[in-house]
Amino acid sequence: MPDSAHRGPAVRTCLRSLLFFVAAIPAVSAALAAGPVDVVMGTATPGGGFPVYGDAVVRTIAKTDPELHVEARNTRGSTENIPLLEAGKLDIALVQGEAAHEALQGVGRPPAKLAIIAAMYSTPGMFVVRADSPYRSIRDLRGKPVAFGARGSGLVILARYVLDGLGLDMDKDFQAVYLERAGDGPAMVADGRVAALWGGGSSWPGFTAVANGAHGGRFIVPDDKEIAAITARHGFLKVLTLPANSFKGQPEALASVGSWSVIMARPGLPAETAYRLTRALHLGEKMIADLLPQARETTAKNTAAVAPEARLHPGTLKYLKEIGEISKK
Repeated sequence: MPDSAHRGPAVRTCLRSLLFFVAAIPAVSAALAAGPVDVVMGTATPGGGFPVYGDAVVRTIAKTDPELHVEARNTRGSTENIPLLEAGKLDIALVQGEAAHEALQGVGRPPAKLAIIAAMYSTPGMFVVRADSPYRSIRDLRGKPVAFGARGSGLVILARYVLDGLGLDMDKDFQAVYLERAGDGPAMVADGRVAALWGGGSSWPGFTAVANGAHGGRFIVPDDKEIAAITARHGFLKVLTLPANSFKGQPEALASVGSWSVIMARPGLPAETAYRLTRALHLGEKMIADLLPQARETTAKNTAAVAPEARLHPGTLKYLKEIGEISKK
């Protein structure tokens, strides 16, 4: 048998290996070119939901893209994060939905040139009172001391919209208490300094602290007529549901209104960095959900569904198109 017949299979195997190596070069080169990147992320005051979520983001991305270094920094919350992003003092930041809405739409200010990296989680707003409290409705809380959160928190903005939809004013119709730290609220409910604490979300630390405290907790949400009035006045607010058993002593699902919190990027954040952030976050969807139940909503599918395409960062849009969550045009 000719030598060429013996060499044929070996040559073909060698060619296949060479072709595989050549095909892999662009991916390897891209990975090497990407290299280490440092990203500063703004969260909020200690004791609130954003620092907890931010920690989960940092830990997840450290696993899925070890050379993408995300540093979480405490801030006063959404209303400080937005100007810090605009000034380039943060690369990305966690922003509550109503604060994002006002910034992007230019409510009371010029429209912000910020882009969305990811949808975080939905935030149905509600009050929590002690389980032995006599108060059962929002109207029952009128004239009472209520902790609405840290002044820089987007939750305060949400409360203002919700109450405005009911014809109420946070500062005139309630004894509004604003906190230095979001984590101060639960103790004030427990010892009676305030009748209720305003907050939102299925794993919000303030709600967890009250519900697990010695007195337990009970939630107050708008009724159906109140929800209709709120959404009629403020159409950007959506009806959202807090799943049953999200907190101790909460056996039934609760309907309220709210929006989605988002991760936003500063103007000029490179598309490659935004792409890597988006990719690393969504490759780690299972991990971040295991770290924080509320982050089960942090999915590529939800980002594509919640954020208008025009508001997405080009790097984020590229990734979502690559994985088929947004159609390529």
